[in-house]
Amino acid sequence: MKKSKYNETKILAILKEAEAGMTVAEISRKYGISNGTFYNWKSKFAGMSGSEIRRMRQLEDENKKLKHMYADLSLENNVLKELIEKNF
Repeated sequence: MKKSKYNETKILAILKEAEAGMTVAEISRKYGISNGTFYNWKSKFAGMSGSEIRRMRQLEDENKKLKHMYADLSLENNVLKELIEKNF
């Protein structure tokens, strides 16, 4: 997946410009983003501060790691169950 060239602080600055009165079309042209991207950012980051966004990213990363861990353990468990069934 392609990494965004905009980090959280830049996204917050862009959203603040919209709150200040710039239209979405102007912002899209200025920063080279689509209207859809702007509205996705707005739905995800509206009303958040920089520290809240960083915390959300940390929680998302931790959640991703835990999901991978669960998937690995689940596969291991299934293999062990099949092995036990074959032996008995």
